[in-house]
Amino acid sequence: MSDGTQTTRALQLAEVERISILGSESIVCGFHLADYMWADIFANLAPASTYVLITDSNLAALYADTQREAFAAAWAHCRADAAAPRLLVHVLAPGETSKSRATKGAIEDWMLASKCTRDTLVVALGGGVIGDLVGFVAATFMRGVPFVQVPTSLLAMVDSSIGGKTAVDTPAGKNLIGSFWQPKRIFMDMAVLSTLPAREFSNGMAEVVKTAAIWAADEFDVLEAGAADIRAAVLEGQRGAGTAGLTIASRSPAQTLLLRVIAASARVKAHVVTHDERESGMRGLLNFGHTIGHAIEAVLSPQVLHGECVAVGCVLEAEVARRMGHLRPEAVARLARCLRAYGLPTTMDDPLLRARAGDARLAELRPQRLMDVMSVDKKTVGKQKRLVVLARLGKTLEMQPTNVEDALIAEVISTGVRVLPAPELSAAAAVVTPPGSKSISNRALLLAALGRGACRIRNLLHSDDTQVMLAALQAMGACDVAWEDDGATLVVTGNGGQLRRPDAELYLGNAGTAARFLTTAVNLVDACDGATVLTGNARMKQRPAGPLVDALRANGCDIEYCESEGSLPLRVAHTGRGLSGGHVQLAASVSSQYVSSILLCAPYARAPVRLELVGDKVISQPYIDMTIAMMAQFGCQVERVAANEYVIPTGAYANPAEYEVESDASSATYPLAFAAITGSTCTVPNIGSASLQGDARFAVDVLRPMGCTVEQTATSTTVTGPPRGQLRALPDIDMEPMTDAFLTAAALAAVAAAGDDASSRVTRIRGIANQHVKECDRIEAMCTELARFGVAADNHADGIDVHARPIAELAAESPSVHCYDDHRVAMSLSILACVAPAGAEIRERRCVGKTWPQWWDVLARDLGAPIAGSDPAPEAAADSTNDASADAGASVVIIGMRGVGKTTLGRSAATALGLEFVDLDEFLEREVGQTIPEIINRDGWPAFREHETRVLRIALTQAHRSGAVLACGGGVVESPANRELLRSHVTSHGGAAAVICLTPNMDHVAEYLNRDQTRPAFAVTSDIHEVYARRLPMYAESCNYEYLVDKALLASGSSHGDEHPGAWALIERDFIRLVKFATRRDLNRVDLSRPSCFVSLTAPSVREYLPAKLESLTTGAQAIELRADLLLHSAEFAGANLADAETATALTAYVHRQFALLRHSSRLPVVFTVRTEPQGGAFPPTADTLRLQLLRSAVQWGAEYVDVEIDTAAATLYAARQNSLVIASYHDPAGEQLRWDGEFACEMLARARACGDIAKLISSARSFDDNLMCQRFVQEHHSPQTPVIALNMGYAGQMSRVLCPCLTPVTHPLLTAAAAPGQISARQINQARSLLGLLPARRFFLFGTPIQHSPSPAMHNAGFATLGLPHTFELKETATVDELLPVIANPEFGGAAVTIPHKQTIIPLLDRLTPAAQRIGAVNTIIPAADGTLLGDNTDYLGIVGCLRQAQLEAHTPAFADASALIVGAGGTSRAALYALHTLGVRSVAIYNRTAARAHALAEEFAELFAELAVAETLEDAAAREPAYIVGTIPASDLCLPEQLFAKPGVALDMAYKPRWTPLLEAASRRKWAVVHGVTVLIEQGIHQMEKWSGAVAPAKPMGDAVLTKYNSEF
Repeated sequence: MSDGTQTTRALQLAEVERISILGSESIVCGFHLADYMWADIFANLAPASTYVLITDSNLAALYADTQREAFAAAWAHCRADAAAPRLLVHVLAPGETSKSRATKGAIEDWMLASKCTRDTLVVALGGGVIGDLVGFVAATFMRGVPFVQVPTSLLAMVDSSIGGKTAVDTPAGKNLIGSFWQPKRIFMDMAVLSTLPAREFSNGMAEVVKTAAIWAADEFDVLEAGAADIRAAVLEGQRGAGTAGLTIASRSPAQTLLLRVIAASARVKAHVVTHDERESGMRGLLNFGHTIGHAIEAVLSPQVLHGECVAVGCVLEAEVARRMGHLRPEAVARLARCLRAYGLPTTMDDPLLRARAGDARLAELRPQRLMDVMSVDKKTVGKQKRLVVLARLGKTLEMQPTNVEDALIAEVISTGVRVLPAPELSAAAAVVTPPGSKSISNRALLLAALGRGACRIRNLLHSDDTQVMLAALQAMGACDVAWEDDGATLVVTGNGGQLRRPDAELYLGNAGTAARFLTTAVNLVDACDGATVLTGNARMKQRPAGPLVDALRANGCDIEYCESEGSLPLRVAHTGRGLSGGHVQLAASVSSQYVSSILLCAPYARAPVRLELVGDKVISQPYIDMTIAMMAQFGCQVERVAANEYVIPTGAYANPAEYEVESDASSATYPLAFAAITGSTCTVPNIGSASLQGDARFAVDVLRPMGCTVEQTATSTTVTGPPRGQLRALPDIDMEPMTDAFLTAAALAAVAAAGDDASSRVTRIRGIANQHVKECDRIEAMCTELARFGVAADNHADGIDVHARPIAELAAESPSVHCYDDHRVAMSLSILACVAPAGAEIRERRCVGKTWPQWWDVLARDLGAPIAGSDPAPEAAADSTNDASADAGASVVIIGMRGVGKTTLGRSAATALGLEFVDLDEFLEREVGQTIPEIINRDGWPAFREHETRVLRIALTQAHRSGAVLACGGGVVESPANRELLRSHVTSHGGAAAVICLTPNMDHVAEYLNRDQTRPAFAVTSDIHEVYARRLPMYAESCNYEYLVDKALLASGSSHGDEHPGAWALIERDFIRLVKFATRRDLNRVDLSRPSCFVSLTAPSVREYLPAKLESLTTGAQAIELRADLLLHSAEFAGANLADAETATALTAYVHRQFALLRHSSRLPVVFTVRTEPQGGAFPPTADTLRLQLLRSAVQWGAEYVDVEIDTAAATLYAARQNSLVIASYHDPAGEQLRWDGEFACEMLARARACGDIAKLISSARSFDDNLMCQRFVQEHHSPQTPVIALNMGYAGQMSRVLCPCLTPVTHPLLTAAAAPGQISARQINQARSLLGLLPARRFFLFGTPIQHSPSPAMHNAGFATLGLPHTFELKETATVDELLPVIANPEFGGAAVTIPHKQTIIPLLDRLTPAAQRIGAVNTIIPAADGTLLGDNTDYLGIVGCLRQAQLEAHTPAFADASALIVGAGGTSRAALYALHTLGVRSVAIYNRTAARAHALAEEFAELFAELAVAETLEDAAAREPAYIVGTIPASDLCLPEQLFAKPGVALDMAYKPRWTPLLEAASRRKWAVVHGVTVLIEQGIHQMEKWSGAVAPAKPMGDAVLTKYNSEF
């Protein structure tokens, strides 16, 4: 608090701009307003005895002292004769959490304690959270006190601070409790924006652009033209402690612009609020973009900010206006371009949203979900949705929101579009004007930019491609641009070829025309140093640029390939030489755009250019002619001196005053084709025979021969189609002059079936070889997608053959068409959909934005085709042709260094999951017909990578997109295109696909590669570690799961080079476990419907619990917690600087090894935790980036649960959690804030549920009553569907651990320390629950006869006692199952083990069987379910599985998939043995039984489970099969076992345990085989029984000891 000390310094009073609102000039805008603010408050507002300034801790550090000092100085100048009032400063925690009723109450309590009275004035210094919260405090304190807003964020300045809306959040939603309370002043100090993060600047600019779009066209023009200056003024213009901008004279132009923009936006909102304070009509206009934007925000918050969601909403709502026919397409394009200029997303799949929300969260933006959210929007009236509809930029259709039909909104927000069959149309001709030609638009932009003077370009195409070109030209300073005629005219003022180096790389998306034109133009930059990088998306990086680059290099240009040879990205060095000119040779057989690129820039070479086109036939000559004609229109005459030779003089273009862009002739083919295929009439008024474009010939050369009536003048074209179904095929047509139109022709050819026989229904199109390398391989794409309609097509090197079918014979079901992000694929196939019997779904409706963003509007509104929005299913489901492929799921892809084990692990996983295994290197060699060394030796690495990309695309999208495990070559990630394909494989399957990267022990890999010479080394290097280091980020970019393969991990020594002899079996087992988890086959989750717990490991290394301790300390637990923060206590990282990048990398690798070691040592699900110091852990809060990286890594490692503290990291992790469940946790170690009867607990619960699957709230008990309050909280909020972990720490809180409903953290006596104060063991919890009556005693039995000597009671009673369970196990000997009915019906019945003779006869008494029990045909375990039903299971096979796995690990016998097995016997136990071998993955099995007929019957029954299941007539026959595993299933007998049975190492297991050494085991032991005694199997299956009954890890050692004690005493 200030004591009012006088100061003599002069006040620095800013020159301000005041804005009127509600009749008072209450909004004050300027720079450095602190002195002015307090002087104004003291002079013009009612005096106060106390001034309360409330801010957050971030802002307090920046501005609190400044405000105190300004307060004192202003009082000294204004009221020096009076005693100074108090200035109280109250600091809150930053963030949305503070905007709560609890915080509001705390502020009010503090104010009351500080003796604040009704003459208090409250100042809110902060962003929207502070303004809303403090305004609500002011509205209710003492029934309302005056307050002042000092917004510090751009969003708060232009939005939340104006209008008097105040509120707090509640668990039920945001801003639900509040009031209208107008501030006395709003001081907008532009200087504080200098501390604003760039993302927050963009967040605020969304509201600024929105306001201009609805109200002020002139301000929109300013925003559009001044993005760079406004950004600079905010983010760079106020650095340091200066006072620039305080006065008008001291303001820079950028500051003046900034003030104008913000003041203009504030003025609009003030005007609207003044006329509609309580939002009854006009104020609804301020919600432009908010109806859809808020729906997006409801799904993506908090990862995506309000302004980012509103930006997308603005564009979508503008598209609604365009769809309704009220808004020009140019306006939508300008709005989107303006928002993008301020760093804002504009589409729902925008890369900005994807980067912030993650693929999984973005996939939740389903149309129906958004529509459901909008249905409860405050602007909705009843069921009628209302949007702000633009009539033009700066003007709305109505002065209030407009009613809009649901179907129209759903159509616009949908990912796909469903095109239904067009009805029979009237005779009236449709008139359609396509947008400007993309080819002409791009040429006109470059010509005008390079020219001198202003050129008004009309009918410019507003598309992704032209926006990319325009942005690049502006970035190089080539021109100035302005819009006229409401965006219909672009004024380009060229700078005569004077280009500067851009500040950043030029990102060109998939704009091929812009990329090729700019590849030459960038060389004109007037600079002698530095370089410019041209790059694009993944497809752009595949498209060829080599011939153009070769020609430019030969002409003196310095150009390097940054990634793949022959494609973007390119690095163009600026040497000051520019284009040399003279003789230039260029290969033009791939793309005419290479030729046009050099032609357009040639006048600016140092000497005249003689351009010679060499090589094969020049492609697309009409486009070259177009370029030459347009150059002439801009004052440059090109002389064609030979067929393929041109001379271009030097000079500068002279811009014509006006230039009209022809409509796009390629786009015009679609409405004309619609007329052709539907039998209607359509006129395109501005494309005719005089067109510059080759595609203008489409109507005459294609549609007329197909049977259409064509009328074409110099400037218009009219087409009338024949009756439906009467189109004729084109036997042979060369479409080289109009290659882009082939897709339209192919779509028509699909139904050109008017001929009499099949041969007359084939259309053969040639001359289109370049279409293989466009936005996609268009020829391949059309073949693939036409097949979905039931139409066959043949792919040729330079063409396509289409085999037509009558319309009625097209696919009866509506196909789902993949467009490959290619606009022409989408539009051409939408034409075919108009006559398909069931229409078609076009999966990517937005890809038409490249050339005709409003195509769907035209198709529906102008042409009359019914369309509707669609929400395409993930492609795996959409493309399934049968149940088998659908069930198989997306293929699993394995990547990693050669030699890491991709093939071995891939085969094992494929066998275990019943999938096909595909080695993609072998697949490639089959496809190409050469070995990889042959390809590389003959054609080089670039050619191999091209083959690799093609084959990978075929595998992932066609041949093996589902039902397989694919192992890639080690260098597959070297290609950006391959990395994009791998990422797309994951996203296209809705996150259900797995790309798993194998992380190697590089010492082992290097050793392997030194031995293996079957593959050539990539980029010959002396150190394979360098190759791995280079690829590591590429692997990380490409995968969504990671698996550590290190055979040294289990070695007892510390050396990473030593291999554990049994490690590979564990590596295979746990890899299969990860694959099952990643593909959702086995998520290994805890049953949350019953009490459960996890044991928290506290040692700095998992190795401290190995080999035996881990099994004991997990007894009674359902999961195991790996505390990554406690691993910092290891000697390697104690006191380490986690800010150091190398240390962070080393820690991540160490944690990964610990995770893998834990996986190898326990089958329990893992809870991965990084607890920070403030919440009772050991991880420093300053290392938050590393903490987030560890948590993300845990998701990729396959942790079943990831515990994340409730903060921004939790939201980020939740979006990217894949199949892991997020435990969103909050710990209050002191128990001061989190009280179970307080609102804060409910608020934290709501936040936890917003960013987690399971909420975890931890407080600290002060008394026993805190446990009761915690229990009441749990009873109110927990359910298995919305689980809550809630408990108190400390000794007094132990009872809350007993009562916790699920996943209680526990300790164990074997742990040296508990992970948290008050932790108790699972045994103690069970004992306490029993005493409290929460765990009733149950009776368990063994059913059978004779059983008097069974060790089962000793075994299971030992288990119950060790677990602290009150249950008993006893014998129930009976000869018939009828006597068991009252036993199993008794409420105390807890379960039973079943032995002979009841394993089959008990089945009718049960309600259901497990799949294992069904297959085996016998039950040995009865489990009562929670619903009262009885489940029959069989654990005999699990006993065999567990024992054989352990024996294989210890004896290092062959892998099960590679070995054969023998079963001796054919009785009931043999059935369990067969099922066990199937479970283990054994493929080849033989059965021997003295009665061969029984063996044959058993083999026939189980044959489908094995690749080979044979009957050995004699044991000598069995020996010939060289079994590695023998299972004996008959009682001890006098079998004579031939020695050759044991010729190779193996494992023998005998199910008989009397005597201990059976003849089988004795014979095996003599030949040094590993042996498994029957009593060991008995114990193993009993452990599984105990775990099924208790739902927890069974105490194996006490149970085994109990059996062996009895067994040894009797045998």
